[in-house]
Amino acid sequence: MGSEVGLKQRIARWMEDHRGLIVVLIVLPLSLIFDALMQFRHWVFRKFISAPEKHDERVRAIQKKVRKWSEQPQKDRKMMCTARPNWQSLSTTFFRKDLCHKIAIPLYDILELKPSHMSIRVEPMVSVGQATAFLVPRGYTLAVCLEVAEATLGGLAMGVGMTTYSHKVGLYQESIIAYEMVLSDGSLVRVTRDNEYSDLYHTLPWSHGTLGFLVALELQIIKIKPHIKMEYIPVKGKKNYCNMMRELSGALDKDKATPDYLEATIYNKEEAVIMVGNFSDVPPGEENKINHLTRWYKPWFYKYVERFLKKGRDYEYIPLGDYLLRHNRAIFWVVETMIPFGNNALFRFFFGWLLPPKIAFLKFTTTPGVRAMTFTKQVFQDIVLPMNQLEDQIDKSEELFDLYPVLVYPCRIYDHGPHRGQLRPPRKDQMVPGANYGMFNDLGVYGVPRPVLEKKRFDAVDAMRKMERFTQEVGGYPFLYADTFMTREEFEKMFDLTAYEQVRAKYNANGAFPHLHDKIKPEIDVVEVGKQYMDPL
Repeated sequence: MGSEVGLKQRIARWMEDHRGLIVVLIVLPLSLIFDALMQFRHWVFRKFISAPEKHDERVRAIQKKVRKWSEQPQKDRKMMCTARPNWQSLSTTFFRKDLCHKIAIPLYDILELKPSHMSIRVEPMVSVGQATAFLVPRGYTLAVCLEVAEATLGGLAMGVGMTTYSHKVGLYQESIIAYEMVLSDGSLVRVTRDNEYSDLYHTLPWSHGTLGFLVALELQIIKIKPHIKMEYIPVKGKKNYCNMMRELSGALDKDKATPDYLEATIYNKEEAVIMVGNFSDVPPGEENKINHLTRWYKPWFYKYVERFLKKGRDYEYIPLGDYLLRHNRAIFWVVETMIPFGNNALFRFFFGWLLPPKIAFLKFTTTPGVRAMTFTKQVFQDIVLPMNQLEDQIDKSEELFDLYPVLVYPCRIYDHGPHRGQLRPPRKDQMVPGANYGMFNDLGVYGVPRPVLEKKRFDAVDAMRKMERFTQEVGGYPFLYADTFMTREEFEKMFDLTAYEQVRAKYNANGAFPHLHDKIKPEIDVVEVGKQYMDPL
């Protein structure tokens, strides 16, 4: 066993030492080919298989499959899940779908734009990139629009999403007008916050497909202007940038006018750049201030923003489509861990058009051994935490990971009352005065911890469990697409599963769909793997 682990570590060392070369020569070209094949596949689906007018027909076919499953003797039933392969999702885990009865959900179409209702109705497999390309030329965008083009709108609905508009509207779930669900008996129901299925409405977010099959979604949209006027504000001093984020987000005063978009990138404990964006037309004479920042030869967005720490406060105009997908090329700053020289001007000019490596391809080519080593050597976590403790978050992140940059998106977390979903109501001290919500934030921690970079001993499991304990103590929640290290008991202490369990019983999801904790827990023994790989290579 020891020699096997030693060999794996030597191979891993070689791959780490030559990571950039491997990614450029192998991963990026294959990723491009893979993406072309997937695009062709989607085109075939849209052209010959799917079409908006055939939506009802496709849903009836799904209902038929579910009813056929329900007619089996109970002893012969496996729990159901979608047939979508694990590698096509953005989750870092690999749920054991081979142990389930898989139901195909081939639903890829935008169904209807409803300008009078300020909404759009879509099928669950529509991607953020597809929705953005459809809406922006028509003068709209999703109220909560993730920055990663590959993410699906249905996946975000069953999980969670947050963006730089969330200080105005809250989590992605708050922008959902209606879900259309096929339940375990094959029945089709429309679920809204006010109809007879309101209990289901509040428990579908964060349920990760464990209550039924999503077949359509109606989402809130907002009116836009062609550009965002983006102001970059460099701030020195942790207390200063934390206070500014609370003030700008409206965390201190519910009646304060807030910018359309707001975020901060923290480059070290004492330096951050706050970005304040508002919908705008470009005034005559300022056309030279337009920045098409997603073009392949442009600097990665977070590297570009870092320049303002020295340059000082400034502004520019960003086409809205570019702004919405500003982090896509570098997948925030994760690509830097794969291609350390990726932001070099020569590399961008000659090879920037190959970026980003496709997340689906990276998952598709992940072996169990690579998966085991990867989670112990890098962090990819989004965590919802109360903004009144932003300083404590930054301190804890540095203590455990010593990893920068760190991303901060403010977000409303609404008090919907007790047992109205998996999120507990914000604590009294976390509420915005006079409002029915607290101001929280996403703390985005992505990359390789400093101890790993310095090839020192690093216990990833211990670090993440300490972060989870901190998150639970302050009343926060980790996004469940990433690896979780909680026991079932710890999970149920952090999340309120009262309504979730009631809904599972009421709509006969028990025995039909996996339980939430079983669905999101790592498919590997994280403690055992952590012991094997916590020593430096």
